[in-house]
Amino acid sequence: MGRDLAMEFPEAAELFRRADEVLGRKLSEIAWQGPIEELTRTANCQPALYVHGLACLSVLREIAGEFPVTAAAGLSLGEWTAHAAAGTFSFEDGLRLVEQRGRYMEAACAATSGAMAAMIGGDEVAVRALANEADVDVANLNAPGQIVISGQRAKIEAAVARAKEHGIRRATLLNVAGAYHSRLMASAHRQVGEALRDSELQTPRFPIISNVTGVEVTSAAEIRQALQNQVTATVRWTDCMERMLALGCDLFLELGPGAILAGLLQRTRKGAEVVSVSDVASLQSCVEKLKTEVCPPD
Repeated sequence: MGRDLAMEFPEAAELFRRADEVLGRKLSEIAWQGPIEELTRTANCQPALYVHGLACLSVLREIAGEFPVTAAAGLSLGEWTAHAAAGTFSFEDGLRLVEQRGRYMEAACAATSGAMAAMIGGDEVAVRALANEADVDVANLNAPGQIVISGQRAKIEAAVARAKEHGIRRATLLNVAGAYHSRLMASAHRQVGEALRDSELQTPRFPIISNVTGVEVTSAAEIRQALQNQVTATVRWTDCMERMLALGCDLFLELGPGAILAGLLQRTRKGAEVVSVSDVASLQSCVEKLKTEVCPPD
């Protein structure tokens, strides 16, 4: 995660160096070298994703200039990255908060027996009915026909077994450490709220769409509440994408590993233009698009 960017671009290397300094440990080594079991620990994965996403943005801005941003959003942890990009908090302050969030959520996972499952091909009404019947929570509304439920493992397994009875085409257990975005994260919800309480927050330079509400948050109080509630609340990602489209976003940049969000956007609005940026090759392709379509030369 981010190693080739850091080797190629000083801006990216500097962010990873600052992250190591702030955290007092070699997050960069875990991100670049693993092992994968260590990287995928919640306490490591969340800060690594945060730094990687901002490293991609840093290099894009250095090469392509300060291109205009109509709005931004991030799925779960990515919302914190979006706020850092918008100047709601500094890179360093955001990183400290993100590491705390990761540690609190990892502890909540260890203290509970949780699981998550993807419901494919069912509408929200059907999935909510199943979730109520199984006594679990709706964790993610990712895209039309793709919803994730979360809760106690035995109850999630029972819900998977009964999914077809509710007209859901396919139900699959996810390989995750616990029941994120569910009531089982209650301890982390409280702890994240405490960490945010004394944090200095600024008005974002561009609109940030909240996972919890699917609309913009602007005041410090709204942002604190949204980031805290996100730990246990449903991630309304479809609403976030619809809101960004309504605000006039016509080119989406996905910053970070993989291209999952690009796929979710296509399910939400077929034909929407999106570029995924995670490494040197994809970044260079994005720079060309920005230079020709968004910031053309005079």
